[in-house]
Amino acid sequence: MGNMRGAALMTASMLLFAIEDLMIKLLAGALPAWQIILIIALGGSVVFCALMPLRGQAFWSPAYLTRAVVIRNLAEVIGTLSFLTALTLAPLSSVTAILQSAPLFVALGAVVFLGETVGWRRWSAIIAGFLGVLLIIRPGLAGFDPLSLYALTGTLALAVRDLATRVAPKTVSSLQLSFLAYVSLVPAALLMGWWTGAPAAWPGGADWILVIGIILVSVLAYATIVAAMRVGDLSFVTGFRYSRLIFALVLATLVLGERPDAATLLGAAIIVAAGLYTLIRERKQTVMR
Repeated sequence: MGNMRGAALMTASMLLFAIEDLMIKLLAGALPAWQIILIIALGGSVVFCALMPLRGQAFWSPAYLTRAVVIRNLAEVIGTLSFLTALTLAPLSSVTAILQSAPLFVALGAVVFLGETVGWRRWSAIIAGFLGVLLIIRPGLAGFDPLSLYALTGTLALAVRDLATRVAPKTVSSLQLSFLAYVSLVPAALLMGWWTGAPAAWPGGADWILVIGIILVSVLAYATIVAAMRVGDLSFVTGFRYSRLIFALVLATLVLGERPDAATLLGAAIIVAAGLYTLIRERKQTVMR
């Protein structure tokens, strides 16, 4: 029963994230990328500022200065800036497909940096997943889109964030880490605006609906995924992360009129299959221990 509830919550959170991505994509025509990031950062900061005292959490902790937390925060900033830039510039379906490779990069990083052991089957899955990414990006070929490199950079950075989270001090709560990430995005977005020179724009009437919707949906998606992680078997629930790709493909097709080509769909299928196989192997290894 717990697994089914966790799966339902994870699927719901992936639907919410896909909707958020779509709204960011729609808003990109009216506002520059840095301003969209700033809006999300400010909105999230306000929400977490309100939640922290209610949960009895301190706004500051000396553990924020530990290497793991600093690396996590830098990776969060780089990953968010890169991924949201990709969302505003590149096709939603391709960006989401590349993002699905993050667990494979985490698995690789766990071997290289955390000393975890991986058998040949999981190595094969990781390599297959990377080949799926190459199918989508297609470097050096006619179908290559340089903008997809923003998505790849964001995915790599978010994988580093997840690895750093594993070794972050237990004295820093998930709520504190999230609060710190949102607050750090505020100056990062302003710096991005200064660097790109893109002028700020005032949202129009309909754009305000998207602005408010992005803030509300992003917070709700975060709350839902946290709830999902606390219910049921983690190795079972995590597999439903890949439903985000299905939702993104449907929304991109119906709303944005995108038509992913065969190579993109094949690459996405390989990434999902490799990721699910990696999760299944991890589940089996956990049971055997």
